[in-house]
This record gives sequence, C-alpha cells and structure tokens, in this order.
Amino acid sequence: MASSAPIGVFDSGLGGISVVREIRREMPHERIVFFGDSAHAPYGTKTPEQVRALSERIVENLLAQDAKAIVIACNTATSAAAAALRERYDLPIIGMEPALKVACDRGHGKRQRVIVAATPLTLRERKFAALMHRFESDHTIFPQPCPDLVRIVEEGRLGDHDLVMRTLHGYFDRYDLDSIDAVVLGCTHFIFYRDYFRELLPDGVAIIDGNAGTVHHLDVILESLGKLAPETAEGCVTLENSDPSPRVAALAEELLETGGEGGQRA
Repeated sequence: MASSAPIGVFDSGLGGISVVREIRREMPHERIVFFGDSAHAPYGTKTPEQVRALSERIVENLLAQDAKAIVIACNTATSAAAAALRERYDLPIIGMEPALKVACDRGHGKRQRVIVAATPLTLRERKFAALMHRFESDHTIFPQPCPDLVRIVEEGRLGDHDLVMRTLHGYFDRYDLDSIDAVVLGCTHFIFYRDYFRELLPDGVAIIDGNAGTVHHLDVILESLGKLAPETAEGCVTLENSDPSPRVAALAEELLETGGEGGQRA
C-alpha cells in the first residue's frame, strides 16, 4: 500500500540538503521534510551525548509531521545517535557512513590508498573505528578531519574560491596526492565541494560519497514496506531550520536548487 506521508531528513546543518537533492532526483514522487540544525552546528566538535540529545529532539519534530521514515543525513549524527534512535522509535531510520567499502572495492583486490575526509567526531567514534578495521589490513587508510569545511558551507562562503582552496590545501598538502587512489567525502557538507576537490586532486583520484547508496537503501526499504509514494503524486521539499534567520533560509534554498555551485569555479 502506497504512502503519501513525508520522508523526514535531518542534518547538523545544511549539508544534508545534498542528500535531499539525491532523494528528489531518484524518488521524484516523494514529499520530503528537511530539518537543518544550523543553530547548533557543527555536530562534529560536540560530544556524542550532545549529538544524541539534539537528534532525538529533531526526530520528535519530524514524527509530529507524520514522517514515514527518517534519514540521518549526517555521518556524525549517525555515528553518535543512530543506534539509540532505532531502539527508541518504531520506523525505518536510515543512517550514513563514509563510503570506504566502495573506495576499497574499486581496486578489485589491489591495495588502495584512501583518504577519508570527515568531521572529528565521525572519525573518533567506534562506528568508524569498526569500519576502518574491516579494511585496514588490505588497504592504507588516512582519516582526515576537516571541520572548517562544515563552517564554510554554513557561512554561505562556498563561492569564495580562494578561501576554499586555501582550506583544502591546509588539510591535504601533507599527502602525496599522486599516490592516492580515492578520497571519500565522509560528511554530507563535503559533497558541495566536489568541483573543488576535482581541482585539487590529480585526475586519477576518485572522489566518492555515500549519498547515492543511502538513497537506494531508503528506496528499497520503503518499497519492501509498501510505503513508496504513489506514482501519481507530485513530490515536494519543505526546508526547516533551527536557525530562523532569512540568511539561512535563503542559503538552504540556494543549496537545494544549485548545490551552491552558483559562485563556484569548476
């Protein structure tokens, strides 16, 4: 039986809009309610307890809007809160993790050298440690915290080419990038930097994120439960934020429609 109830999506700030864009592209009949917690961003420098409390508050808000599923469009919140949320709430809760398996599988058995760019909390949590442990005996993995990349998105400065490239060089110049096989974008904010990463990295380095895999998983789960929207439905996106300022509202709309690419040089 189809369901016209919305899909709830949340993030520590505006990065999760990159996931909303993917859902809208792949599941165009669905209603989506996105909640960005920009008033409390970034999550990546908070304690796991703080992130869990903030996440529970947001889920309660989305459930009050009859969400049929929740997508945690935030690797940090997934690491800190997904298990507790699944224990507490009786609906599908889809989390995210850095797409390290995809990066390592690209080698078809050949050892890969992979940088995982993520927030400090994502890289500190047991969830990532367990993920890394699965692959580190056969591959060389470099966890790289990039907290300033979250801040730049939240401040609406994606179009500042010099600032972005200076920030990326500060994080990545320590590596011999010609020897790297892939960079995993382990934070949904970082998807908005894809063109900048392409400029920074040698042509042979793959840039990998988990958005498509997450949305495919969501699609499969809703289909198995008979909760996909009817194909006659007209999808829509509602953007909500804990920061009620016009600046954040305008930035959220810009990221939804253009991916922040308006001021970005390819």
